[in-house]
Amino acid sequence: MTDASTGKVVVNRVMSLDGFIAGPGHTMDWIFEHMTSATFPEVMAATGAMLIGRGTYEVGKRMSDENTDYDGGAQFVLTHRPPDEPDPNVTFLTCDIEEAVATARRAVGDKNLEILGADVAAQCLQRGLVDEILVYVLPVLLGDGVRFAPPGLDRIDLEPFSNVQSGGVTMLRFHVRK
Repeated sequence: MTDASTGKVVVNRVMSLDGFIAGPGHTMDWIFEHMTSATFPEVMAATGAMLIGRGTYEVGKRMSDENTDYDGGAQFVLTHRPPDEPDPNVTFLTCDIEEAVATARRAVGDKNLEILGADVAAQCLQRGLVDEILVYVLPVLLGDGVRFAPPGLDRIDLEPFSNVQSGGVTMLRFHVRK
């Protein structure tokens, strides 16, 4: 993949202690009980664009009235079916994952491309497109929901390089071994 970006491709996840990135029914309101954009402001400052799956985009739209303070730059949504009514703040992509990452990386400059959404992140990991995984572990057990990694994801070796705690939130960072 060739592009002008010097930033990294980072899978960014908030996770319950029992390994869920969303609760039953894809609920994510539990996140805001523990985190705000001020929890780790350096992550938002380092992010130039976000590549999001359609499901995560829809959940985010439903939650936008509750929490709108995260600005991760340009938003790209990978989908098979763009919405009938376009969102002026989003670029909808219907290409393959490699092209979607390359398109979004062109928008980040020297910042990072943040990957959100279980399916999009798994596709990026499977194809070796991810440089780093950033996980915020929250002090909650959800018991059910959307797992951190979907079934069928092959083994991915990681190298831990940072862990930081802010209140009850622990941020873990890993380089993806290629």
